[in-house]
Amino acid sequence: MCHVRHDDGSITIVRRHGNPAGPRLLLCHGNGLAIDLYYPFWSLLVDEFDLLVYDLRNHGWNAIGARSEHNVPNLVRDQEQVIAAVAGKYGDRPTIGVFHSLSALTTLLSSKLSTGRTGTLSAWVLFDPPLYRPGPDDPDYDALAERTAGMTRRRAQRFQKRSDFTDLLSYLPLLLRAVPGATELMARTVLTEAPGEGGYELRCPPEYEAQIIAYIRTYAFLVDFGELPCPTKVIGSDPTLPYAYLPTFNLSHIQTVDYDFIPETTHFLQLEKPEECVEAMCEFLKERGLI
Repeated sequence: MCHVRHDDGSITIVRRHGNPAGPRLLLCHGNGLAIDLYYPFWSLLVDEFDLLVYDLRNHGWNAIGARSEHNVPNLVRDQEQVIAAVAGKYGDRPTIGVFHSLSALTTLLSSKLSTGRTGTLSAWVLFDPPLYRPGPDDPDYDALAERTAGMTRRRAQRFQKRSDFTDLLSYLPLLLRAVPGATELMARTVLTEAPGEGGYELRCPPEYEAQIIAYIRTYAFLVDFGELPCPTKVIGSDPTLPYAYLPTFNLSHIQTVDYDFIPETTHFLQLEKPEECVEAMCEFLKERGLI
């Protein structure tokens, strides 16, 4: 286990699983979630890969800090510092970043993750980054982001029992396509015991999650796919399906991007078709001689 201290004093906990002799993967998750929720995906990798997993600030295993420090620039810097700390503690060798949604976006926004320097990544595998290039007939991205942020702020934060949370999920479309047991796994990984009050509360407070959604609409347009610093694979959800978070995107028209999507999946594709996600990732890594 590695504790990474950031500039504002917050700490990111990095945990190690899998095969220490295998190719190294660094994994992180999406907004409001936790990397342990992705166990159906990364559990398929433990025999072959050296896995280093971590949560975003104010998520998962990490303590809750000041809301004023919960923003995209800090998340970008956190990620850069996690990568450097992993190289320092476990040895500076080729490391492949495997990121979903928000952590994929922060990767694309960083100017310090290029190859050839200590504490950087040799390749990126990005699952459904929250990017959107709207056409004239597409919905208003800003309006959708604002509406999603508003819905998130109104979300219940505390629950008397974990089953109250899973009952709520049964009425929502988030995990309708997910593998069996996903709702119970989400309850175990995004909830924690509420101190002094009994019951449970969300590890990432809804107002923190909503704040990031509001920021995303500013940063989602800043990525230049013509300037990617290392081999990159983008694996998206099915752009023909109704979206479960913000609109899905299709980069097949951008010739500089190695892009595929997993059919019949939403934004939570790693929980819906984990085997297919692993297969798509490993095919890319083998083609590039990285495994």
